[in-house]
Amino acid sequence: MTIDGVSGRTSYLGSSLLNIKTQLDTLTQQLASGKKSTTYSGLGLDSAFATGLRSQISMLSGYQNTQTNVTTRINVANLSLQGLVDMRTQVQSAATGASQVLNANGQTSGQQIGYASFTQAISLLNTQSGDRYLFSGRATDTPSTAAADDILDGANGKDGLKTVIADRLIADQGTGNMGRLTTDATTTPGVVTVGEDANPSPFGLKLSRISTSINGAVVTQPSTAVAPATSSETVDLNAATPKEGDTVTFTFTLPDQTTETVQLTATTASPAPDGSFTIDADPTVTATNMKSALDSSIQTLVKGPMVAASAMAAGQNFFDNPPQRVGGGSPVSPNATTLVDGSATTVQWYTGEQLTNPDTDARGTAVAQVDGSVSVKYGATANESAFRNLLQNMAVYAAVTTTVDPNDPNGQNLANAQISALNERVNANLAVQPGTTSVEDIEAQFAGAQSATKSASTRQTQTTSMAQTMLDQIQGVNDDEVAAKILALQTSLQASYQTTASLYQLSLVKYLPVG
Repeated sequence: MTIDGVSGRTSYLGSSLLNIKTQLDTLTQQLASGKKSTTYSGLGLDSAFATGLRSQISMLSGYQNTQTNVTTRINVANLSLQGLVDMRTQVQSAATGASQVLNANGQTSGQQIGYASFTQAISLLNTQSGDRYLFSGRATDTPSTAAADDILDGANGKDGLKTVIADRLIADQGTGNMGRLTTDATTTPGVVTVGEDANPSPFGLKLSRISTSINGAVVTQPSTAVAPATSSETVDLNAATPKEGDTVTFTFTLPDQTTETVQLTATTASPAPDGSFTIDADPTVTATNMKSALDSSIQTLVKGPMVAASAMAAGQNFFDNPPQRVGGGSPVSPNATTLVDGSATTVQWYTGEQLTNPDTDARGTAVAQVDGSVSVKYGATANESAFRNLLQNMAVYAAVTTTVDPNDPNGQNLANAQISALNERVNANLAVQPGTTSVEDIEAQFAGAQSATKSASTRQTQTTSMAQTMLDQIQGVNDDEVAAKILALQTSLQASYQTTASLYQLSLVKYLPVG
């Protein structure tokens, strides 16, 4: 008879032990990782779904990183924009309430505030977020403007705004401080003629209208047709009968396109007070007296308010792209007739990306995809009209100096007129104009981009949470359930070990009779 060993009969117990051990190892790994499997194949039919969920979560995470960057940049930019609004308000208040007392440099306290505000505005427009300049368009590694003092005083052999203002004033005032006008009362007796500078000169005063209450006076108005080579307007007194209190009013357009009027009043007094002309029985004499009074009033206008108007026009020329300068070489002639490209000799105030139309294209210089179907535009350039207007007027306010001529008995009055005209223009030009883009409008556009980003972030946070919950359900495990299974397997494994050990200890010798 054949006696089999216990190993053959208990081999199935070894297989059972290995199976239990494998299950125990798997459950232990699940308990440690919190996942059903470390491979997609271990998820079975749910592996494709899990792959899609992971891809979605990864994509949403990328969007959220972009949203964080965009929100940070917009927040920093908004701080700069609000600072610019504050600077504008500060300068307007200074221009409205400043005294006319000049310091040793020929500037008022309001102009000193204007200088401080201008330097601060330049600093705000050169704000960085990380290593990115926010107001330079796509030229993110380049400051948006030159330094404030370089803009005003010049740098590297190129002229600044102060020089451009001084040159323009020479051309605007013309010979004899007549604003490029000529007057005559002798060529045609009894007729006062006002001649304008040769067209198309951009400099000096332009006569836009003449009106009079003198009975019988014949007025030749400025032509509205295409300007001829020269232009002249007349007041013919040959058939007139001026009386005390009659007036003649001349309306002039100044270099900054504002207007001023000169009103002359007829009087029998001799000498006539300022702003008046003496009536004479001879119309030729009356015309001569009117011409003298007109000359004096024009010179007062040219040495007073037109100084501020010329500075404003120079500011427009300087902040143009490219800058415009008085033509004809240096030194500037009071008879210069053209503006020329001054790029080679003038500081370029804006140094960021050059766009064909900053007002419409600037926002598109920074675009971010914050959702699958949502992109936001949050770019900006410092030469947008809202920023340029702000800088231009602050810079002019800070650059102009006023000198009281000690040899002119009317010097202080002229200086006061210059200061008043400058204050009025700065205050008016900095006011928000209907139909133009303001800094507040740009703030609103940034707020729109920020709102769209926030909405996308809220949606994605909810979507990510749902996707993660589903993914956890697919690949996650219940720790309590796994622990219970491990405990059960450990008990079973221990019993199996004991049974197997007992079987392997069986021996036929133990059952054979002794002897």
